[in-house]
Amino acid sequence: METLWFALVAGMLAMYVVFDGFDLGAGIVHLYAGRSDRERRLVLQTIGPVWDGNEVWLLAAGGTLFFAFPVLYASSLSGFYLPLMMVLWLFMLRGLAIEFRHHFDNAVWRPFWDVVFAGSSALLAFFLGAALGNVVRGVPLDEEARFFLPLWTDFRTGAAPGILDWYTGLVGAGAFLALAEHGGWWVALKAGGEVQRRARAAARAAWWGVAAFTLVVTAVTFGLQPRVLARLSAHPWGLVFPAIALAGLAVTGWSGRLGEDRRAFLGSCAYLIGMLASVAFGLYPFVLPSSVDPSRGLDIYAAAAGPYGLRVGLAWFVPGMVLVTAYFVFTYRRLAGKTTMQEDGY
Repeated sequence: METLWFALVAGMLAMYVVFDGFDLGAGIVHLYAGRSDRERRLVLQTIGPVWDGNEVWLLAAGGTLFFAFPVLYASSLSGFYLPLMMVLWLFMLRGLAIEFRHHFDNAVWRPFWDVVFAGSSALLAFFLGAALGNVVRGVPLDEEARFFLPLWTDFRTGAAPGILDWYTGLVGAGAFLALAEHGGWWVALKAGGEVQRRARAAARAAWWGVAAFTLVVTAVTFGLQPRVLARLSAHPWGLVFPAIALAGLAVTGWSGRLGEDRRAFLGSCAYLIGMLASVAFGLYPFVLPSSVDPSRGLDIYAAAAGPYGLRVGLAWFVPGMVLVTAYFVFTYRRLAGKTTMQEDGY
């Protein structure tokens, strides 16, 4: 049962990155793809009907952690308190920027919120990547599975790292490029004209960075966290997940050259899912490795709730996820095709 919930949480986080990832990526390319107020409104309208709904996957994953892995939830929220507050502020600023920019037609008001939207989206992509880097690298857990990390120390990895060090910064930069590419292909898929052309150019440029960072981060991760390579060596079938990521990266690059926006976007989705699945598989059964002693850490069995709670939770989880999935299928089918410019809003 613990393994099932581990897979479910990992799956919800992957869905969040895929769906809300293109929202963040659209924000990253917002100022480049849209040069005039009308073009920037078009960029916002490509995500306008779905951006807030996409975040349901993050809320669902957080709620699931609360009852399925309460020890992990308590340990993470206390240890990562400072960056969590920063991320919450960035989420709020991003939402305010989307909703407030159209309230006044002013030479200062709208450009100000455009910068806030782009800046908060870029920082969110970086910090979410850095958070993933912290999980892979490990944290200084004590005997009671508690820890606290400052924002940074000396930017080195080791027994007492900070939230930001050279490795987590590297993963954060890779996440920034991956989501910039992801969002670029979404905007190119949904928009037309000059906005589509610039979004394609941004996505193609970001692809080269994603390819380079994938190679570098993978090699560094194998050296920094030997558990990942050891698990892949012990269970070769798990190589299917990196293969999915590499195939997605190749499809995105080739389709992007041909101007096949839909196929390039789907390839980007496969890349993100494959990379996140590779991390989850490589760390299993640990959910929070230790940077003090690599041989120990917080695993799914120590972090999970009791068997009865997990069974009851599953009975509620299944119908809830069926409703969420039906909502997403209905919404995206209704909004299929190019975005038409609306004169009101954003």
